[in-house]
Amino acid sequence: MNKDKLETVSNLFEGNEIRSIWNNEKEEYYFSVIDVISALTESNYQKSRNYWKWLKAKLIDEGSELVSNTNQLKMKAQDGKLRETDTLDTKGILRLIESVPSPKAEPFKLWLANLGSERIDEVFDPEIAINRAVDYYRKRGYSDKWIKDRLDGIIDRKQLTDVWASSGITKDYEYGILTNEIYQEWSGMKASEYKAFKGLRKESLRDNMSRVEVLLTDLGETATIELAKKHKPYGLEQNKKIAKMGGNTAKVARDDLERKLGESVITKNNNLNYKYIDVQDKIENKINKNI
Repeated sequence: MNKDKLETVSNLFEGNEIRSIWNNEKEEYYFSVIDVISALTESNYQKSRNYWKWLKAKLIDEGSELVSNTNQLKMKAQDGKLRETDTLDTKGILRLIESVPSPKAEPFKLWLANLGSERIDEVFDPEIAINRAVDYYRKRGYSDKWIKDRLDGIIDRKQLTDVWASSGITKDYEYGILTNEIYQEWSGMKASEYKAFKGLRKESLRDNMSRVEVLLTDLGETATIELAKKHKPYGLEQNKKIAKMGGNTAKVARDDLERKLGESVITKNNNLNYKYIDVQDKIENKINKNI
């Protein structure tokens, strides 16, 4: 990855602008359908609109859910005004590309086919996935020791989610709520706010923490595991209380360390070699009040 260049769908079509919007709440990009069709078919705006109108009808007849997954969001048009535009998230855009018969779509279709083949291979030999993760981290400049600690952290996190699963937690959003209880208690932020504070979007929060931040996160999660084993909570509300207790263990450690250091251990630093230009100032102001 080149410095200051972020690889997203927006710059996979060289020489073509693909308008996109970042949804901070859902942590997902949404891309202009018309822009992608225009890039694939090399058509002007009006022809691309007509093609999308025809394709929507075809997809609906085929029973595809792609059309129902579109969202109308305001994007800046050629005249400079904000206008409602059909958008899809990354998964939807890739499905759209598969639906368009275009020579320019073939590289994407081949890439998706190779990706599917790789994932099937990993089912038979999980070590392939581990090696792939190690290679990704090395390419991003992380040391082997850091990578080893990170993999250990993933296992520890899995132990926490296993404890929650055995305590009646079954839905993805419930895991997110409990994770936020831990983060909120010791850092004053939900995970999404913490990421925004560090200037992150889809990137991993833990991959961009300082050593102290990682240790406090680990302490909060480990304490939650031990407390859950002891008190045996069941259901979301009981587990929220335990998660908050676990997070408080990390908060006590944070407060004590900050008192001795005379400064906050929470930092905006990250490990990115690019920077988003629209990080929300209002989130940063909220975080500063909690530090």
